[in-house]
Amino acid sequence: MKKAGKIALGLFAGAMALTSLTSCTTTAAKGDGKTFTIWASGSDNVKVQFEQQVAKFNEIQDEYVAELQFITSGTGAESLSSRLIAAFQSGQTDTEYDLIEASDSEIVNYLNQCGEEFFVQVDTESMENYGNLNYQPAVGEGYYIPYRGTTVLLAYNSETVPNPPTTTEELYQWIEEHPGRFAYNTPGSGGAGSSFVQTSLYNFLPEEALTSADEKWANEWDQGFDLLTALHPYMYQSAGKVVYPNKNQGTLDLLANFEIDMCPAWADMVISQKMQGTMPESIQLVQLDPAFTGNLVGFAAPSFGSNSEGAQAFMDYMLSPEAQNIALESMAALPVIDFSLLDAELVQNIETLNISEFRSVSIGELGTQINERWDREIATLG
Repeated sequence: MKKAGKIALGLFAGAMALTSLTSCTTTAAKGDGKTFTIWASGSDNVKVQFEQQVAKFNEIQDEYVAELQFITSGTGAESLSSRLIAAFQSGQTDTEYDLIEASDSEIVNYLNQCGEEFFVQVDTESMENYGNLNYQPAVGEGYYIPYRGTTVLLAYNSETVPNPPTTTEELYQWIEEHPGRFAYNTPGSGGAGSSFVQTSLYNFLPEEALTSADEKWANEWDQGFDLLTALHPYMYQSAGKVVYPNKNQGTLDLLANFEIDMCPAWADMVISQKMQGTMPESIQLVQLDPAFTGNLVGFAAPSFGSNSEGAQAFMDYMLSPEAQNIALESMAALPVIDFSLLDAELVQNIETLNISEFRSVSIGELGTQINERWDREIATLG
């Protein structure tokens, strides 16, 4: 059994606007002791992965029945975290919030607002696959189980940019020298654009600011917003006006159609789309210095759910080689177990990416404030 190494990783602090509830239903009735509900949110690739995982979990065992409630990000509905916190603070019990997918920084937010009683302690000793886990978040040990890693990188067209930037300063210079050939999505609509905005601000601040929710740092954002203002005229344009695409996929569509040459992008989205043949082979990825941000994503069982046993069974399943292969194949999720346990062909697509080298950011509600200020000061520029 491997000893899980601890690494402090946080989520890009982009505000996650959530909508489009989708259910993976079964014939089992809620309250039968078997059925439990998994809540997750994000882009379509995350949804596809979960649909496959739920189907496989229900196929290989008959003790529990998993159902999925998925909330697609990007249109400004009430966030899943707001719903959960409201349910906890109003004293609800026996709800359908049995298991939630969350980043490690979201776990910090739950702990700060509600305390450890928000979660059910996980009996890791009874989890058959827990010994496979190579990584642990800096917080939440005992009730938070990571199952994948992800990070934002610079995606570029290697045919038009044979020598991509390797530092943020080189990137900013490239943007100014190639007007209209770079884009990032609105930070409130997806984490790739959010990561670009946040690192543009926080590269001017001490490294400690990246993992602090202290309001004092909001007073230090001016230099970063000045940079974003200066870069604005050089962004992608349509009909003579600067356009910030909606959602992570918005910028990737521009890149895939060769309307731009570079954009920040989630590594898993680019890799999975290349595997599916929907992203041109010429599109490559590079990590900048200082880097964009990455994080661990995992599961926790709220204490006000109705089936924590089923929830733990699913957490255990997600650490199995079978589940990790599904996550890798369906969305190029970076595995949290040893690569030697996985399909060698699938590993070839991500073997150069190392979770332990990701840059962390965990700034809580400051992420929302950044998005709101961006909407006021950058989105309104002519």
